[in-house]
Amino acid sequence: MNRQRKRIVVKIGTSSLILPNGKVNLRTIDRLAYTLSTLCNDGHEVILVSSGAIGAGLASAGYTSRPTEIAKQQALAAMGQMELMRIYSQRFLDYQTKVAQVLLTRDVLTFPISRQHVLNTFEVLLSQGVVPVVNENDTVAVDELDHHTTFSDNDELSAMVAVHLNADLLIVLSDIDGFYDQNPNQVADAKLIPEVKELTPTMKAAAGGSESGLGTGGMFTKLRAAQAMMEAGKQMVLCNGKNPTYILDVVAGKKIGTKFG
Repeated sequence: MNRQRKRIVVKIGTSSLILPNGKVNLRTIDRLAYTLSTLCNDGHEVILVSSGAIGAGLASAGYTSRPTEIAKQQALAAMGQMELMRIYSQRFLDYQTKVAQVLLTRDVLTFPISRQHVLNTFEVLLSQGVVPVVNENDTVAVDELDHHTTFSDNDELSAMVAVHLNADLLIVLSDIDGFYDQNPNQVADAKLIPEVKELTPTMKAAAGGSESGLGTGGMFTKLRAAQAMMEAGKQMVLCNGKNPTYILDVVAGKKIGTKFG
C-alpha cells in the first residue's frame, strides 16, 4: 500500500448496502468497516459518505417499496439512519475504530459561517482518528421557494465534502465496475474505460439514471462528482462496491474501476 498519508472520502450507495430482498447487506458493511479501519491504521484520514437510510428504513418498517409521500420517506430515513449507525458503530468497533455521525443539508455547506463550523468539526474528528459517517439529513431536507437544502444525491454530497475538506481522493462504490463507453446492462460488448482525463460530451451522453429503484443517483451524477474533483485538481475512482476491500487496491495505486483525473 502507498504509505503516503492521504485524506480519502469513500462514498457507498444504497444498491451496495441493501440486498435485493430489502435486507441490510451485513457482509458488505463488515468488509467496509474492516477496510476503512485498515486505512486509518495505516495513517490515512477517512470520511465515509453513506447512503441507505431510506433503504434500511424500508426493511425496518416492513415496506416492500419506497413510498411517494415526502413525509413517509423522511420518517423512513429517520428510522433507517438510526439502524445504519447502530450497525456501523458495532462493526467499526470490532476493528477498534470509532465513528461519528454527520448529517448535512446543502445550505450548511453553502453559507460560509455554518460551512466553517462543520469543517472544523470534521477536522477535529479526523485528528482524533474518528471516521465521520456522512449522509444528507433526509428527515429535514426539502426544497421550498429559495431555501435550497437538498443535494441532488449523495454523489454530489460526497464530491462537495471531498472538495471542501481538500481530500486527495474520492472513491465512489457503486453497483457497476466503472465507467463504460455504453451501458453494460444493455450492451453486451460495452467496454470499461480505465482512465478519464477529460469528460467529453460523448461520455456525458452515455450516462444514465438510477436503475436499482432504491437509490436516487446514476452514472450522470457520478460524472458530475468526477468533474467537481477534477476541477479541484483531485482524483476520483469509480468501482464496484460488492467487495469494499478493493478500496485498499485503489489506494495502493492499482488499476481498479475507472480513475478520473
